[in-house]
Amino acid sequence: MTKFNTRKILFVLIVAFAMFVAGSAQAPKTAKAEVGSQTAKNGFKNEDEIRDKFNNWKTDEDARVWLVAMNYKLSEIESVSATKPHGEKADVEVRVKTKSGERKEGISIKLVSNTNGFNQIDKRWLAHYVKMWKMPADVEAALKLFVGETPPNKTSRADNRMFLNELEPQAQKAVIDFFTANRETIVSDLFSGDGAHAAGWVMVALKSADKPRWVLRTDADTIKFFGDGKIELTRNGNLKIGRITMQRKGGDGGRETAKMLQFKINPALLFDAK
Repeated sequence: MTKFNTRKILFVLIVAFAMFVAGSAQAPKTAKAEVGSQTAKNGFKNEDEIRDKFNNWKTDEDARVWLVAMNYKLSEIESVSATKPHGEKADVEVRVKTKSGERKEGISIKLVSNTNGFNQIDKRWLAHYVKMWKMPADVEAALKLFVGETPPNKTSRADNRMFLNELEPQAQKAVIDFFTANRETIVSDLFSGDGAHAAGWVMVALKSADKPRWVLRTDADTIKFFGDGKIELTRNGNLKIGRITMQRKGGDGGRETAKMLQFKINPALLFDAK
């Protein structure tokens, strides 16, 4: 055998070994898939781009890392199809077909432009929450004063509604006790929702021009991180549920929609979640 053929065979063996090592590294290290504080190859302007990245998974490096984080082995994936359902908890739904079958992954996406901003995770009329969470009458009455569906029954900092810390002590206690007793269900509904379009994953994408970043967590880890902590009234008269703030929507030029109840978080906190 000539020296040329020997070198050629050696080169082929080295390349094959390198490909094997790289392929092995693509598998997730743990069943509890979490990827955080990763620098993206390209920025994210909107959810459409994230959907498109999944659809281009064969060549998009970010999408390939996301799929691995979601417990898929790239070598076993046959196809990936991502869509955007309308008005659901999952902002992007990804169908992944592998040799063992097909799974659908719902992802709730929070796009932020800085690390100090707040993002709405849920907003509805109070009546919807009353029905969904089976609120007792005293809690409903207190929150009607809070959002302004019922006018103030005593002097308030606002003419058209009352803040929670302005309510009678027993009303304040009723609100705190209700959210404390139902914390798990409430926080799960706020982040994941239910039904066919529930979100099993939460992605926070930092839309920074110089260094875009993303973090991807399971809904369980996200719920635990944001939901843990005291349930208490804030100095501004809103309700704090761990790292979640419940407040009256406000704004809207005084239209009726200002009376809606909303829940907000700072999504960027998830970058530093342990």
